[in-house]
Amino acid sequence: MRQNSLATKVVVVFLLQFNTLNFVNNLARAQPIPVASEAFDISGMWSALVLEDWYDRLPGAGLGEYTGIPMNAAARQKAETWDASILSQPERQAQPHPAQYSFRGPRPNLSIDRIVDPVTREHIGYQTYGTFGNADRTIWLDGRPHPSERYGLHQWNGFSTGEWSNGMLVVTTTHMKYGVYQRNGVPASPYAVMTEYWFRNGEYLTMVSHIEDPIYLEEPLVRSQTWIWNPPQVVDLRRAFEPVEEVAMDPGWVPHWPLGTKHLDMANRLGVAVEATTGGAITIYPEYRETLRQMREEFDKNQAGE
Repeated sequence: MRQNSLATKVVVVFLLQFNTLNFVNNLARAQPIPVASEAFDISGMWSALVLEDWYDRLPGAGLGEYTGIPMNAAARQKAETWDASILSQPERQAQPHPAQYSFRGPRPNLSIDRIVDPVTREHIGYQTYGTFGNADRTIWLDGRPHPSERYGLHQWNGFSTGEWSNGMLVVTTTHMKYGVYQRNGVPASPYAVMTEYWFRNGEYLTMVSHIEDPIYLEEPLVRSQTWIWNPPQVVDLRRAFEPVEEVAMDPGWVPHWPLGTKHLDMANRLGVAVEATTGGAITIYPEYRETLRQMREEFDKNQAGE
């Protein structure tokens, strides 16, 4: 009796293992498992490594410091009239950093969560937290289309979709609000399209952004940011902004510099012509260093002559 019971259990176990193996094989043939290099994970806690453009991202570039930005004449005119005091207006004190700039600085340290479909448990996106003003971004991976170019809502975080390509997560963002590329007033139009290339090297996460702006850029603006994996990190909790009267202001007060203002601080500090500090596509190429060298030599000669 015991032998028959034991034999029955062995047969049952064998059939269960056989059916399980057969199910797994069929599932693998029906749904190939993604290659790891094309589907790495960016979720987790990430601390910013401000190694690129430290001065522009933390202290912040001053007025008239636009070298290396491929801005056109319209952007230059807008930036030269910008006054940081405008952020003291009550309606602007709670203004978050726009998507075109939010990952640039200061820092930010990020918390990135996976978005999982509650029914299918399929991974359909990422949610990022940690940018100034909590304009948290959602990156959809489920193939959904972007909103209408004409009627779609523009938001501070824009609308982002991603796909895996050549071992990178490629994210395309549209419908961003009118914002800035730097905190010194370099404008960003709502018609810009930002493409980000995310790739991971062990504990390091790097993103290279490529922004095309038909209104304010002569050529694409390309920048990079790097983070390091930091599981114990705690991203700042959400806090409500409370606008207050920071400075005395009259009704209709709009801080600005008059049209035609030239900000000479950087040019005088470096001993170069003001044209070298006003940006433009020509200033992003290595060959422009020779022009800067010649400007400096001319400045030194003039100083010696005095």
